[in-house]
Amino acid sequence: MTRFAIILVILVSACIKDETISGYVKKGTVYQLAEIAGQPFSGTATLTFPSKGKVAGNGPCNSFSADQKVPTPWFEIGSIPSTRSTCPDIDLEFEYFRALESMTLIEPSGPVLILRNDDGIEMLFHVFEE
Repeated sequence: MTRFAIILVILVSACIKDETISGYVKKGTVYQLAEIAGQPFSGTATLTFPSKGKVAGNGPCNSFSADQKVPTPWFEIGSIPSTRSTCPDIDLEFEYFRALESMTLIEPSGPVLILRNDDGIEMLFHVFEE
């Protein structure tokens, strides 16, 4: 590849808009889980999109980080690598991670974020305000 072609590839890739969810939400926004399948979530769980193609957050016991490479409105993170602490709410964490791994669509709307899967199950998040 010529030097010109390499420079052109670098310039073009730098200009491509982030089509993953991180390109559609304000950087640094933290969403807190409110409901799974219409039921209130009794633990504390968060979700954020720190950079292009990245998803991170906290379950009731552990933090996690994963890749998100499909363009919005699709959502796909696969299995969630997380830290391995245990706590009294570990069952809630398993519920959160299983639901998150099954989601296929994402819809950001102001202070609300909705994830849903092909079975119609939804996860409802609200912007976390301290």
